[in-house]
Amino acid sequence: MKKTTLLHLFFGCTLLASAQLSTICHKDGTVTFQYKNNNAKEVQVDVQFAGRNPMTRGADGLWTATLGPAAPDMYPYSFIVNGVSVMDPENQQYFPNEGFKNSLLEIPAPNGSLPHDIKNVPHGMVEYIHYYSQSLKGTNNAVIYLPPSYYKKGNEQKKYPVFYLISGTTDTEEVYYKVGRVNYILDNLLAEGNAEEMIVVLPYGNPTKLLPTPPQGMMGMGDVFGNDLTTDLMPYVEEHYRTINDADHRAIGGFSRGGNQGLACGLTHLDKFSYLCSYSSFTSTTLPGVYDNAADTNSKLHLFWLGVGTDDFLYGNARDYMEFLDKHGIRSVKEYTHDKFGHTWMNAKYFLDKTLRLLFRPQAAEEAMKNSKPALAATGQEPQFTAGVMARLFPRPILSPEYKTDGIIFRFKAPEASKLTLVAEPFAEPLDMQRDNDGIWQVEIKQHILNTFTYYFLVDGTPVADPQNMFLAPSIGFKPSICQHPNANYTFAAMGADIPHGTVRYDLNNGTATYTTPIAVKNPLIIQLLPGKNDTAESWFKIGGADAIADQLFAQKRCKSCVLTTAPVKGAKVLRADDYNTWEERRQALEKLLTQ
Repeated sequence: MKKTTLLHLFFGCTLLASAQLSTICHKDGTVTFQYKNNNAKEVQVDVQFAGRNPMTRGADGLWTATLGPAAPDMYPYSFIVNGVSVMDPENQQYFPNEGFKNSLLEIPAPNGSLPHDIKNVPHGMVEYIHYYSQSLKGTNNAVIYLPPSYYKKGNEQKKYPVFYLISGTTDTEEVYYKVGRVNYILDNLLAEGNAEEMIVVLPYGNPTKLLPTPPQGMMGMGDVFGNDLTTDLMPYVEEHYRTINDADHRAIGGFSRGGNQGLACGLTHLDKFSYLCSYSSFTSTTLPGVYDNAADTNSKLHLFWLGVGTDDFLYGNARDYMEFLDKHGIRSVKEYTHDKFGHTWMNAKYFLDKTLRLLFRPQAAEEAMKNSKPALAATGQEPQFTAGVMARLFPRPILSPEYKTDGIIFRFKAPEASKLTLVAEPFAEPLDMQRDNDGIWQVEIKQHILNTFTYYFLVDGTPVADPQNMFLAPSIGFKPSICQHPNANYTFAAMGADIPHGTVRYDLNNGTATYTTPIAVKNPLIIQLLPGKNDTAESWFKIGGADAIADQLFAQKRCKSCVLTTAPVKGAKVLRADDYNTWEERRQALEKLLTQ
């Protein structure tokens, strides 16, 4: 029980006190949402199982609404305050994304019966890696799940199969971890004996977004993601982890756009992958040498698995693709859902649980392939993914922050707001923003700031993170955005050179984060990084850039091998975040410790 509690505290599930304040799950499946804001004139709650609903204000300024009932699961939600979407400031659990900012509601199931429940079983390790991509000419990142036995004493020679699992459009590499919960799903399956031990690699599906400027000619390179995956990420993983490097022991798949990327990459590299999974997606029907030679394609695939909800806006396209495969004699497993709100992560987790049971189990995979049924017949009423649907789901974004040679421009769309200010760490006072005729507020900082800092907008008195910025501070309570100039000091985006990188390892059992330099030695310098009062175990790395600082100093031979950890270590030097007023001061203090 103690281990499970620690897992909830670290992972960011809503703490008990916070849950009592913002979301209350009742036994009948209904949920009461509560939001305190004395400045709000109108508040709605927007939750995936019920859409937008008005909230009622009490005399104490507490807005409430009770919705449902809803089935046990995880649901994104936000509060719409005077027309502006805001995250729940009392909820630690959030949805990492390039654009929208949602909190996550978890409705528990009786007896821990959901595949993603955090149970008292052996847990794997989650590591964050950075690697230099020759194809991108820049530094990329990924998240790695390692099974519980990976670091177990006596297993130092054991090698593992690898599953490359890709998130959807606008998702970051963290989403299959923090929303899809692949680590907990697999932990539970392994404890039950219902899956094979494997390494899971979570790539970032939109890597050019991390670069200061895409290399010249990048847009004409074709499959940017696929090139990076096969020529840069896979070799990195196979060099730094104990992997079995053949097609029989590699799988690839993903959700939405990630499913398309996974199928496209897998089908065009059948010498590298023999297990393919698509969750709520489809891919091109014109891949050379794939569909016109069914016997050869079938002989190279242990598993070709496709799942989609019949109420998904991609259902028509996905069903058509399934039928196309049938007509060309390509074997595939097909799974449909009807009750998980369409194109959602409830479906993504459900499909993931189904396929993890089959990966790297040739007999089970073959049995599933043999028992597969043809695609559902067309009715003519299937939803189709069109340009109009694309425009509605992914409207043209507002650029914020926009990095100029001599400053930074921040923008926020709020046509109905009467006053907006920018609250940014480098400035003692909020900066007034000006509104244009389209309701977009803007302020330009005429300074060349090359330090990473936190900021947020005050919209008629309500704090709001920048919805256009993918970098969000993993703070306790309200989460500001992170302004990370592509050319800032000590950022991975600015690392144009091919230098070795260390790894940040998150220990989910103990709620700690630890960085180790690329070359380990017996007696490294050990620094304990104590988080501040509003920080989490992630903050020193996500905001402070501690791993980027150590990587650069180590590459420059300005520091020796070191370990940076939030865990207490006897004899370690201690750096307390709360001893400094700003993250820049904390970074300077860390650099001093590393180089003295």
